[in-house]
Amino acid sequence: MRINEGVGTTAGLSRGASPVWAALVIAGGVAWLITAGQARKMGVGPGTMGMAFPLFLGMWAAMMAAMMLPAIGPQAAGETAGAAGVRALRIPNGLAFGAGFLVPWAGFGALAFAALKGTGRLADSSPGAAKWLGVAIFAVAGLYQLSPLKIRALEHCRMSMHRSESPNFASSIAAGARDGAICVGCCWALMSVLFAVGVMNLLAMGLLAAVIFAEKILPRPRLIAGLSGAAFLGLAMAAVIHPSLLSGLAGADMAMTVGGM
Repeated sequence: MRINEGVGTTAGLSRGASPVWAALVIAGGVAWLITAGQARKMGVGPGTMGMAFPLFLGMWAAMMAAMMLPAIGPQAAGETAGAAGVRALRIPNGLAFGAGFLVPWAGFGALAFAALKGTGRLADSSPGAAKWLGVAIFAVAGLYQLSPLKIRALEHCRMSMHRSESPNFASSIAAGARDGAICVGCCWALMSVLFAVGVMNLLAMGLLAAVIFAEKILPRPRLIAGLSGAAFLGLAMAAVIHPSLLSGLAGADMAMTVGGM
């Protein structure tokens, strides 16, 4: 399947779409500040790092906002632009689109909480098995990035699915939720890497956010997906020799050392 290289790039944006994208970038920047502040307090460790479900879900939503919102400007602008008479609502509708986009990712976060509970217990009870789980997570992420399923999902992830002539808050939230669900199908394997390296690992978050931005915005997304897939496969092999890469699956003692570093 061949991806339309022009969809999702800045070349396709109208002048009026720029404020919507700027508003989402600012919202993402605020989310980065919140996430970074919490990460500095907690460090990097296995599992949920002791967070209760409500706190974890709030932090997960902030993380997804930080990583995703700067990359969905063209989609949000394209699906909430509306007719000339509603231009004053472009930014509010764009932010509503962003809020809706995060809803499916919050659902993914609920599943992630349950999975991280399990990986945290595994890291303490069976470090050897945890190491191979981490290797498998990297390998699965790499293989998915190279798969036809990824390319198909990425094609849909880069296009505006529906443009309403009279968008409102409800329709913008619904449009964002629909596109967010497609994005979960596109990027779930990328996010699973956080299970291996630590859910509050800022370096990993930054690198994953860069991959997501490049896939959604830049030309040649198939090449970007392929390069990132190869990188994850390389990390899977490196983790066999250097399990210290798997800070999200380290036992409590090693997690404290990594956090201190």
